[in-house]
Order: sequence, then structure tokens, then C-alpha cells
Amino acid sequence: MNSHRDLLDNLSKLHTTELGIERIKRNLNLADIDVVDFCRQLIAADDCTIQKRGKNWYCSKDDTVVTVNSYSLTVITAHKEK
Repeated sequence: MNSHRDLLDNLSKLHTTELGIERIKRNLNLADIDVVDFCRQLIAADDCTIQKRGKNWYCSKDDTVVTVNSYSLTVITAHKEK
């Protein structure tokens, strides 16, 4: 997966771990929502900026950055920009 189009075409495969769910909820102050769906919607937004650096995708929208492993499509973390 080299082009951000590859990421967008495979959003249905996006997933995370149990620890990832807790980390993302904590970092973004999210209540009881589906964090993977939240990340999918953020990445799919027209104004989301997607960059690949090394093995990860960095998806930025407003002040939120979602980090996705480009090989496994695992959401590693999400955080607010400082």
C-alpha cells in the first residue's frame, strides 16, 4: 500500500486491538462509541490529510491524528495535535 487511495479503498479492513480501543478513547476523550468506525469516518472525510511515513499512515483532520499500520491496517493510536 503506497498510495493513500490504497488506504481509502481498504477502510473496511481497518481494525484495532482491545488496548488500542482503550488508548484511543483515552487520548481523544471519547465515550462509549465504536472507535474503529470513528477512525474510518475521519479518514474518509474529504478534508482529511493522509501521509505515509515509513510503515505507517498518518491521517490528520482538524486537530486529530490517527496512526494506521500500512501493512496490517491496524489503528495504532489516535491523538490530538498539540
